[in-house]
Amino acid sequence: MGSPAGADRVTAGVLIIGDEILSGRTQDTNLRDIALYLGVHGVDLAEARTVPDVLEEIVAALDALRSRYDYVITTGGIGPTHDDITADAVAAAFGVELYEHPDILAMMQARWGSELNAARRRMARVPVGGELVKNPVQGPPGFTIGNVFVLAGVPMIMRGMLEDVGWRLRSGAVVISRTVRVEGSGEGAIAAPLEAVARNHPQMSLGSYPFFGDGGYGSNLVLRGRDPAEVEATVAELIGALKAAGVETLREVEAPPGA
Repeated sequence: MGSPAGADRVTAGVLIIGDEILSGRTQDTNLRDIALYLGVHGVDLAEARTVPDVLEEIVAALDALRSRYDYVITTGGIGPTHDDITADAVAAAFGVELYEHPDILAMMQARWGSELNAARRRMARVPVGGELVKNPVQGPPGFTIGNVFVLAGVPMIMRGMLEDVGWRLRSGAVVISRTVRVEGSGEGAIAAPLEAVARNHPQMSLGSYPFFGDGGYGSNLVLRGRDPAEVEATVAELIGALKAAGVETLREVEAPPGA
């Protein structure tokens, strides 16, 4: 079900860029890391898209996301090769030119000296009006312009860059997550009480996540909301509704990672 609503909700979209992701050659791990990082800052990841290395498609997706959400984070496409066109696409979306940032050029000159070739200089290009996002791991920094943050696709570098993003975000109320574990009952048995409780609490997010294994089967029912009192009351109401429906083997457990 949907994310917890509320006037204090701050939202973000993620744009994952790269043919290698769509082809399956590279498995994306950045989305989960970004979602968890944003959650700590009270920002809901509301949508994620993956697009190929095609300028028009990057621009179209970026325009859609940045007009819909408070923030957009892009990953990938800021390296030195011909298909690294994220900077070009972001500049096109904002209607500005690219220029070689002197601070990035100085970093590159210190690192590569006479080996600073045209391909590497591509990584120094930043849209006019953009600001740098620090890269504490290796290589050139990312950048931000408007409500868009442009980060590397390499997971370790992306995670490092995220640390220079958090302080720039307008934080919303952090989401509280609680999990009720139901064992030995399928989703068909719990659907009606879960739906009834969800209707009574439209500001909450209630989701059912089945599990199967040697130890049996059941569902983790995850409740998410911003109001601690409402979260507490909803957990109690859900447990009561499940027991009234004949579901007896249940207990509250620690929320699974990312819930």
